[in-house]
Amino acid sequence: MEMLYQIILVIVTGAIVFATAFYVLKTFIENENKKRLLEFKSQNMKLVTPIKLQAYERIILFLERISPNSLIVRLQVSGMKSHQLHVEMLSLIRAEFEHNLSQQIYMSDSAWEVAISAKENVIRLINMTSESVDNNADAIELSKAIMEQWIKLNPTPIKTAIIFIKNEVNTFLS
Repeated sequence: MEMLYQIILVIVTGAIVFATAFYVLKTFIENENKKRLLEFKSQNMKLVTPIKLQAYERIILFLERISPNSLIVRLQVSGMKSHQLHVEMLSLIRAEFEHNLSQQIYMSDSAWEVAISAKENVIRLINMTSESVDNNADAIELSKAIMEQWIKLNPTPIKTAIIFIKNEVNTFLS
């Protein structure tokens, strides 16, 4: 009986020592993993932050480039008809958008949606205004009509999107 008592005592003592060592080792490993994860996230942020900022910069540049006043200055040439200007404006907006599609990876969904909404509003304004101008009229007539409609919007969809994106970047950097 005495022998059984000593065997049980050794087993229980061994189990307690094993459990304690296991718990200490497990806690140590978990803490080391947390440290590594924090270090990885920190390094990742150092790499990703400039890329994210560049994406936001490119989207703001995209928005500036598709604003009607910018499009008109870049595309309208002497002798151009309104239909040609209309087609060129839409084509350039599409090309600019396709060129910047990959930026959505680094932006929040809400910022990307605001940029898309601004683009769609510009396209809608151009299309609606071009319907009120004869296709064979000089492009200057379409330009004037578009700018008249654009000026009526306060704030413009482009301005709204840029403000939203700037605020998001400021929040991101804080």
